[in-house]
Amino acid sequence: MDKKKKVVLAFSGGLDTSFAVKYLSQDLGYEVHTAIANTGGFSLEELEVIAEKSKKLGAASHVTLDVTQDYYNRSIKYMIAGNVLRNGTYPISVSSERIFQALATIEYAKKIGADAIAHGSTGAGNDQVRFDMTFKILAPEIEIITPTRDLTLTREYEIEYLKKHGYEADFKKMEYSINKGLWGTSIGGKETLKSDKTLPEEAYPSQVTRTEPETLKITFDKGEVVAVNGKHFDDKVEAIREIEKIGSKFGIGRDMHIGDTIIGIKGRVGFEAAAPILIIAAHKMLEKHTLTKWQQYWKDQIGNWYGMFLHESQYLEPVMRDMEKMLESSQRNVNGTVELTLRPLSYTLVGVESDFDLMKTDFGEYGEINKAWSADDVKGFTRIMSIPMQIYHNNQKKNGKNDLEE
Repeated sequence: MDKKKKVVLAFSGGLDTSFAVKYLSQDLGYEVHTAIANTGGFSLEELEVIAEKSKKLGAASHVTLDVTQDYYNRSIKYMIAGNVLRNGTYPISVSSERIFQALATIEYAKKIGADAIAHGSTGAGNDQVRFDMTFKILAPEIEIITPTRDLTLTREYEIEYLKKHGYEADFKKMEYSINKGLWGTSIGGKETLKSDKTLPEEAYPSQVTRTEPETLKITFDKGEVVAVNGKHFDDKVEAIREIEKIGSKFGIGRDMHIGDTIIGIKGRVGFEAAAPILIIAAHKMLEKHTLTKWQQYWKDQIGNWYGMFLHESQYLEPVMRDMEKMLESSQRNVNGTVELTLRPLSYTLVGVESDFDLMKTDFGEYGEINKAWSADDVKGFTRIMSIPMQIYHNNQKKNGKNDLEE
C-alpha cells in the first residue's frame, strides 16, 4: 500500500478550513496535518476548541505555532516607528498578521516533510496572495492546494459536504465576520459590502462601558512602549494588550477602511483597534517634539512605503529590511511619556514629557522671545530668502504676466 502524501493545512476551525480537512483526506487522499499560527489573536481556551475541532474532523495531527513575539519584533515594532496607517486610517491590523501566519505555517510544513500545503482563502480577497506568495518564495517545491478558491465553493455546499461525511457543527451563518488580532480586530458584514452604509454599534465586539474622562500615560523608550500609566512592561506585547484593555472600554479606534486590494478591486472593512490608534497617535506626537523637521519628513515617506509593501504581501522583498534599519535608527531619541485624555469614542493628546524635547531650548521660545538671533539677523535672513521669488515675479512683470491673476 502506497504511503499517503502529507499536507499541512493552515487551520482556523471555521467552515472553509473545516471543509478542507475532510476534502483533502476523503477526496484527495492526503494525510492532513492542521496548524494554527497564533499571532496574539487567540486565547488558550479558543486554541483548545480549535484543536478539538481538528481532532473531530479526523486530522492526523494538530499544532499551535505561537509567533506573537516574532510578529511584534519583526512587524509591529516597525509599524509603530513608521506611524503606519494605511490611507491615513487603518493600522494594517489582521492583514499584517497573515504574513507571519504564512511564514510559520510553511516552516512547519518543511519541518515535517509535507508534500503540499493548503489554506482556505477565497479568490476574492487579499489573503490568498499573502499565503501563496510566502509559500512560493520560501518553498517552491511544495504544492499549494486551495479548495475553496479553486472549486468556487458556496457555503451551502461546504455545509452539506461536511454533514455527508458525518461532521456536525453549528455553522449557522453569522451576520458579521470577526477576525481578532493583537494589532486590531477587523469586522466584515452586510454594511461593508456597500458604499453608503456603516457598521451599527452592536457589530463591534467591544462596547462602551466607561463614560467619564480618564487619563492615559504611555511611556516610550527608543520608540517602543515600555510603560502604561507608570507600570513598566518588559514584554511589549503585554503593554499593547494593557492599552487595548483600557482604550476598548471607551470604544476608541473604531473606523471603516476603504482601500485598494492587492488584486485591484476596492474593498471596505470595519475595524476596532484601540491600542494601535492610541499608540500611534501618542508616538507621532512624541516624535514631533524629539525629531528634526527632516527626520520627520523622510521617516514619513519610509513609513508610508513600508506600510504599503507590508499590506501588499511584499514583506520578503529585501528593501523592507533596509527600511526597517532606517526606521529603527530614527527612534534613538524618541523617549518620553505622552499623556492622553480618553472619552467615549474619542481621545485628546494632552502633552509630552521628554529629556529629548526640542522645544526645551536655550535658543528661544516660539512666539515669545528670541535668544540666539537679533532683529537684524531676521531681516537679513528674510531678505536673502526672498531673492529667488523676487527674481521670478520681476521677470513675470516684465513679460506682462501675473500668477496671482486668473
